[in-house]
Amino acid sequence: MIKTIGIIGGAESGVGAALLAKENGWAVFVSDFGSIKKSFKSELIAAGIEFEEGGHSERRLLEMDMIVKSPGVPSNVPIVKRIREQEIPIISEIDFASRYFNGDIIAITGSNGKTTTTSLIHHIIEKAGLDAILAGNIGTSFSRALLQSNANIAVIEVSSFQLDDLLTFQPKVAIITNISPDHLDRYAYSFQNYAQAKFNITKFQKSGDVLIYSSDDQKSTEMISGINAEIKRLPLDRSDVSLVLKKPNGEQCKLKLLGEHNRINAAMAVLAVQSIKIEADDIFAGLETFEAIEHRLELVEQIDGVRFINDSKATNVDSVFYALEAIDAKILWIVGGVDKGNDYTSVNELVQEKVKQIIILSKFPEKIMAAFEHSGIPISVFTNTKNAVEYSKLNSENGDVVLLSPACASFDLFDNYEQRGNIFKEEVLKLKK
Repeated sequence: MIKTIGIIGGAESGVGAALLAKENGWAVFVSDFGSIKKSFKSELIAAGIEFEEGGHSERRLLEMDMIVKSPGVPSNVPIVKRIREQEIPIISEIDFASRYFNGDIIAITGSNGKTTTTSLIHHIIEKAGLDAILAGNIGTSFSRALLQSNANIAVIEVSSFQLDDLLTFQPKVAIITNISPDHLDRYAYSFQNYAQAKFNITKFQKSGDVLIYSSDDQKSTEMISGINAEIKRLPLDRSDVSLVLKKPNGEQCKLKLLGEHNRINAAMAVLAVQSIKIEADDIFAGLETFEAIEHRLELVEQIDGVRFINDSKATNVDSVFYALEAIDAKILWIVGGVDKGNDYTSVNELVQEKVKQIIILSKFPEKIMAAFEHSGIPISVFTNTKNAVEYSKLNSENGDVVLLSPACASFDLFDNYEQRGNIFKEEVLKLKK
């Protein structure tokens, strides 16, 4: 008898899971409460997959053998509650995909640094002459990637949302870069709930599997006692980094990435690829040729001695801390967007030390204004990137840095952080012309 699977959410994760399920003999039904993009609908139609949009057919979904819940769908929506009441298994897309993959999985999560660390690990593996899947929260769904590649190594960035509904997911190597408050609105404003979601990455690891984590990170060290004692633990603290990044000839590896936090990310990447037996020469060749990824402390342009840096992926305060820490110059800080329960006072000291202008780019500036209104630093508010960029150029001088590091989600003015960063870059390049 053919098994049935319902997919809730018709974006990248949901459609990827639908295509993989169809390929493996499932009867598939995709349901999205909103609208499904034209490109995704075209894929579903071409594959002969039934779908609906603009609401959920509850009776149909409650007849399914299994449900894949896309990460963007909260667990407290009515249809998900009804499915749980009926005790129908709900599984994350990455977990579902992992059932059709027999190679080594390296999975990376954390509040900050996970995209850089994921990209760096993948780059090192490819530099060593091996094929590896790059998937997950970084862009392509794991399910779709499996349909496109026969590689036997998968490097997957996983968000807390993707780790919420695991039934079997077992990475060979798991990395938790750090845990700081983020997405608290999704976790009943409980830091503990959010941290537990991150630690789900270890939930099904067993003897022979590896967990790499920061022993400098307070929340990670608090929670480490709760994991399976058979898992090999590789804690990393700042004092270890220089040793890990020392080349066989005794020289320190020369990274192209800005900031001490990126040295820590690089050290975690080294520990990860060592765990799958990549040779030292290949590891350091990969480290020294890796460029900063787009939207993460990305140098856009230098105009009249002023550097414009795009850090649009910094969607929480902790990311901003690392950005401010990494820059040795006076900063015109472009900040703002949809607040995620942030405590902006945690960067007060660095802001006082380094920031000469605060430029809020948001429809909702009130909380940021309140956080810094007594700082003595000039504050300006814009709802247009062009105006914010032009203002920052007019108020900067040779040697300054204009830093887009929002500390917030992008959804008040933009579709996503990529669009926010790309528009910033476009406006900077217009200034150059």
